[in-house]
Amino acid sequence: MKTDQAHYIETLLNLYLSLPETPSQASQSDLRLAYSLYQRNIALEILEAALLLASVRRLFRDPALPPLPAIRSLHYFLPVISEIEASPLPQGYIHYLRRKLESYAARDRVSN
Repeated sequence: MKTDQAHYIETLLNLYLSLPETPSQASQSDLRLAYSLYQRNIALEILEAALLLASVRRLFRDPALPPLPAIRSLHYFLPVISEIEASPLPQGYIHYLRRKLESYAARDRVSN
């Protein structure tokens, strides 16, 4: 049976690695940050909301703007985690973000 810490870190890293424009595997730095977030007792719901929000913002930004480089680290999401800690998302907004990301993934599959 997994410990709470192992479950937390695995869940966070799986979510991070499943997003578009993120690496295919976690780095040691990502693992250290995941452990730090666990130690800070930041709820997985906040982390999921932050990762989804940051990804949706990137993927649906103005196409006339220059493309952004790929995300290389879980650290990329720290400002959005702080943003959501300070001002939580409205009830149900995370479901909207999931659907938005799913629509992007479906659109991307069709275009490839």
